[in-house]
Amino acid sequence: LKGKVFARLRDDDTVLVLQIASIAERNVLMQIDDRAFFFTGHYRDYPAVLIRLADVKPALLETVLRDAHDAASAKKPPLA
Repeated sequence: LKGKVFARLRDDDTVLVLQIASIAERNVLMQIDDRAFFFTGHYRDYPAVLIRLADVKPALLETVLRDAHDAASAKKPPLA
């Protein structure tokens, strides 16, 4: 994404760190599936979610990845 990173693996490739649109979105994902979606103190104040790949439903992962990719690739409006 032209130098932007929106996802990376950690914990021996068992967890995906995903940059998302907002902390509110993370809270919704955690309400949908609190086993698959979580965060640590390091990510508390950042719009990111951690995903346990063994626990997330493939269709949900696909949707979340697509949304994160779209958000990361969207052009930012120019500053006034």
